[in-house]
Amino acid sequence: MTDLEIRPATHADIPAIVQMLADDPLGAQRESLDDLTPYTAAFERLASDPHNHIVVAVREGRVVGTLQLTIIPGLSRRGATRSIIEGVRVHADERGSGLGTQLIEWAIEESRRLQCRLVQLTSDASRTDARRFYERLGFEASHVGFKMAL
Repeated sequence: MTDLEIRPATHADIPAIVQMLADDPLGAQRESLDDLTPYTAAFERLASDPHNHIVVAVREGRVVGTLQLTIIPGLSRRGATRSIIEGVRVHADERGSGLGTQLIEWAIEESRRLQCRLVQLTSDASRTDARRFYERLGFEASHVGFKMAL
């Protein structure tokens, strides 16, 4: 695990991030490497929002992981701020290396630094390995999530 840097993503990282997003059965159905224009536009929106953090994990000059951390102020839980971890991906060559754990630990520590009182995430119900991974890190499957495509 030497020489790992977790840093804010840049425009130059977009192709590597999209490649990781597309590199699984679910992502292959949702993502497209043919046209990076929508990803670039989304990156611009995220980069201009101080409550959103897109980070990459870089080893030996190569992007090997990514995640998005969104900070949400709220009224519930006595006005608590929470964070949401989204879009966690680890390059196929790095899976099983502990990199995913390092990314999530970074997100938890960053959430603490930003005075969040709760960290939450969702994972597709079909991702049984991911569920075990998050539970091993201390997350509890305490809620039922709902989505509606628009």
